[in-house]
Amino acid sequence: MNAPASPSKLIKGATGDWEVVIGMEIHAQVTSKSKLFSGASTTFGAEPNANVSLVDAAMPGMLPVINEECVKQAVRSGLGLKARINLRSTFDRKNYFYPDLPQGYQISQYKSPIVGEGEVLVDLPESGGQIRVGIERLHLEQDAGKSLHDQHPTMSFVDLNRSGVALMEIVSKPDLRSSEEARAYVTKLRTILRYLGTCDGNMEEGSLRADVNVSVRRPGEPLGTRCEIKNVNSIRFIGQAIEHEARRQIGIIEDGGVIEQETRLFDPGKGETRSMRSKEEAHDYRYFPDPDLLPLEFDQAFVDALAADLPELPDEKKARFIADYGVTPYDASVLVAERASADFYEAVAKGRDGKAAANWVINELFGRLNKEGKDVATSPVSAAQLGAIVDLIGEGVISGKIAKDLFEIVWSEGGDPRQIVESRGMKQVTDTGAIEAAIDAVIAANPDKVEQAKAKPTMIGWFVGQVMKQTGGKANPQAVNDMLKAKLGI
Repeated sequence: MNAPASPSKLIKGATGDWEVVIGMEIHAQVTSKSKLFSGASTTFGAEPNANVSLVDAAMPGMLPVINEECVKQAVRSGLGLKARINLRSTFDRKNYFYPDLPQGYQISQYKSPIVGEGEVLVDLPESGGQIRVGIERLHLEQDAGKSLHDQHPTMSFVDLNRSGVALMEIVSKPDLRSSEEARAYVTKLRTILRYLGTCDGNMEEGSLRADVNVSVRRPGEPLGTRCEIKNVNSIRFIGQAIEHEARRQIGIIEDGGVIEQETRLFDPGKGETRSMRSKEEAHDYRYFPDPDLLPLEFDQAFVDALAADLPELPDEKKARFIADYGVTPYDASVLVAERASADFYEAVAKGRDGKAAANWVINELFGRLNKEGKDVATSPVSAAQLGAIVDLIGEGVISGKIAKDLFEIVWSEGGDPRQIVESRGMKQVTDTGAIEAAIDAVIAANPDKVEQAKAKPTMIGWFVGQVMKQTGGKANPQAVNDMLKAKLGI
């Protein structure tokens, strides 16, 4: 459990300060070609009811058969969350009626999940610092179908393509104390799952959704009554839902009311939560062991084989980038946020100045990609091309200013940076004779400025600018600076 919220995270109410307490249940769709208990496809975007087997439609006599790949993906995810893997787990039936739940129950895990307690280290980009968020459990369950209410004026349609798709429900402890922490936690969790390849994290396609539990209390008091906000499907909306819900609860309590435990929905259009139904307790679902499925059992060797095959995860990669390439912790966090970005950076940085490479990857490349709505996979500038630009600067062939022009040419037209510099005469002037001639010309033309510069040495920047103009921006700035200081006697 984290320490109490810092004063900066407390919410000011009419009658004093309040602390918000947040726990999250993340539903992550397992990356698998087929569903949890059937061979039907999980492809997104298929025609309604195209990916439905007799098992998914709950036809009489149809029996579920566990998909081994989904089990492996759950174990990999548990290992990535530094969590305890349970060698024996069981499936239960969670009974409730919904038109898009053909069986009348959901096969889930209740008392004995496949993954037990773990933790996630979360960096807070806005306020700085780091928090540890405890993981209560990760369990496997099947998704329900989808009711479509906008296809007909008087009827709702049901699409069972999602019915039976494997989900991992990842339940956090109530360790989060602000909307910023909640957003950063979901971002980090999604990054880990993407590195592992166990969930693609596409929230817009519904493959990562969050149920957010929010309660408020006076600092140091026991936990308050929580409300659950269901199925929030964007990180920005998670932040907005928490902010609104915390203030709603504070307002009710300060007005003398009490918080009813209930399930709520977030309306992004209005930026507010609204009541959906009173909250069910576990006993309302009448959980009991699924009679069609044996307990799920595997040995430690099965877990060890999966552990041996895990990729380097974001925290380890971040530590290595700081140690091997000398980048700052903040830059390392940005670089490892996506596996493709980290791989791109490493291809640029190998054998070069790691800090210079990070500067070019983050500021120039990522900045331009964001502006144009592209990602590393669709970058017009390759790691080899960017590496060549960093080399040309390091060798003193071009200045930082010329390098930006060169980056622009490579972005727009492609080509080998070295050949472009050669063919377009972009080399910086390091010939001291040529630089000296330009300096002398500037000094001769501006005797009044020379006197000012002797009295006010910061004026040298003006002279540097004039000399750079004379040389078409190609003079070596350091050489210009040094020579000007000597000439002006500064």
